[in-house]
Amino acid sequence: MEDRNDEIKNTDIENNPETEDNSSTPSFSDNGEYHFIKPEQNLYEDAEFVPCGEDTEVPKYYVPAEKKPKEEKPKGKTVISKAKKRFVKYVCACLVCALIGGAVGGVVSWKVMESKTEAQSNSDKPISTGTSGAAISSKANDKNDIYSLGCKQAVGVTTEVTTTNWFGQTSSSAVSGSGFVVTADGYIVTNYHVIEYAYKYNYKVSVMFYDGTTYEATIVGVEETNDIAVLKIDATGLSPIDVGDSESIQVGEEVYAIGNPLGELAFTMTTGHVSALGRSIVTSEKSSAISMFQFDAAVNSGNSGGPLYNSNGEVIGVVTAKYSSSGVEGLGFAIPINDAIDIANDLITKGYVTGKAYLGANIDNRYNSVYANYYKMPEGAYVFNVEKGSCAEKCGLSAGDIITKLGDEEVKGFNDLDSAIRQYKAGDTADITVYRSGTYTTLKVTFDESKPNTDSNGVNESGLSSHPQFGS
Repeated sequence: MEDRNDEIKNTDIENNPETEDNSSTPSFSDNGEYHFIKPEQNLYEDAEFVPCGEDTEVPKYYVPAEKKPKEEKPKGKTVISKAKKRFVKYVCACLVCALIGGAVGGVVSWKVMESKTEAQSNSDKPISTGTSGAAISSKANDKNDIYSLGCKQAVGVTTEVTTTNWFGQTSSSAVSGSGFVVTADGYIVTNYHVIEYAYKYNYKVSVMFYDGTTYEATIVGVEETNDIAVLKIDATGLSPIDVGDSESIQVGEEVYAIGNPLGELAFTMTTGHVSALGRSIVTSEKSSAISMFQFDAAVNSGNSGGPLYNSNGEVIGVVTAKYSSSGVEGLGFAIPINDAIDIANDLITKGYVTGKAYLGANIDNRYNSVYANYYKMPEGAYVFNVEKGSCAEKCGLSAGDIITKLGDEEVKGFNDLDSAIRQYKAGDTADITVYRSGTYTTLKVTFDESKPNTDSNGVNESGLSSHPQFGS
C-alpha cells in the first residue's frame, strides 16, 4: 500500500465517473484523479545554461620595418621618388579602406542574413514567442490588470463523458479543466489529462470563455509523455497570451494562477511565489518524470491546463499538478512554458513532437528481480527483440541482452530505461552496458528519432515495450 504522504494528485476534476473495464467504455479510478508519485531520486538535474561565446581573434596589424637612413640620391631623381611614395601611400590607403569596407559589409550582411533566418524560423511557428505588447501595456503590477488579461486568455475546458453500467443504463458527467489561448485564430493549449478520455474515446470537448461563449473544440494533437495537448476552435480575433521566458524564472518571484477550480468556480485567480525549480514529477509508477517548477499559489481540481502568469502578465507555466496530503499545503507544480510552446508548435505543424530519442528495442517486463535472483543474473531491462534497421540493431544490441546501464543511469527494468532514454534527443550518442553470456559489454548507440505510427511491433514512443512480446 502506498503511503498517502507520497502521493501527488494531478489537478484534474474529481468527479470523473466510474465505468466497467471493457473495450467500448473507459475505465476510471474511484475518484477520477491522477496520483503523482514522488520519485525516489531526481531523474533530471537543473539545466545550467553556460554561455559560451566564440573567441575573437586579435586583429593582425601591419607593422612597418624599421626605416633605414636615407641615402644620398641625385637631385634629378628626388621629385620622381616623392611622387612614387605619394602614389604608394595612396594605393595602400585605398587597399586598407577596401579591406575595412569589405569586412564591415560582410559583418552587416551576416547579421542581416541571420535576422532573416531567425525571422523565417519564427514565421514557421504558429505560436509566437515574442510579446504582442498586451502584457507590458497592462502595467501588470496592478493585480487587477493581470486578472483582466487572464479573463481574455484563459478558458474552461469540459468533456462530457458517457458511461454504461452492467444493466445497460447510461449516465453522463463532466470532466473539467482549464486552458489558454495561444493564437488569435483559435489554438488552445491545455494538459493532456484534461482531454484524455475525449482523445481515447472520441468524446466531445467544449471550450468556454469568460463571457460565456462556448465552442466545440477539435483535438489537434497530444503529447502524453509531457502532459500537453493542443485544441482548435473555429474563432478569430482572440487574445493570445504573451509567452514569457521560463528559463529566466527565479525563486521568489510572484506568480498568478487563473483557472476553473472544481470545474465550478470559473475564472478564479490565486496568487503565490515560485518555490523551487527543476522538480521531477512522475504521473504514475509506470510513467516517466516531467520536469516542472514549484509554486505556492492555491490550485485545485479543475486548475489543470490553466496559465500561470508572472508580474508582467506573461505566461511562464502550465498549471499541472499539486501535492495533496494531510497537513500539506501550497505545493503546486507547473510545466515551463518554453517546453509547452515547443511541444505545441510541433503538434500543430508536424503532428508529433520532433527530436525525441528512439531506441527500437522490445523489453520483456516478465523479467524482474525474482527472475534475476533465480537465474543468478543482474537486474535490468531484458531485450526480447530489436527492430530491423533500428539504431538498436546497428549498435549490436540483440535478443537476450540485459541492459544494466544507459549513459550514467543505472537500469533495473523497463521504467528505468524508458526514463533514461527520455533524457536524450535524436542524434545523441550514448553508451549502453549490457550483460551477455555471462559478461558485461559496452555498446555505443546513436538514437533514432521517434515518429508517430511507426511499425514497431508494439513499442512505445521511446522504442520500448512494457508488455511481453511473443514472436519476432
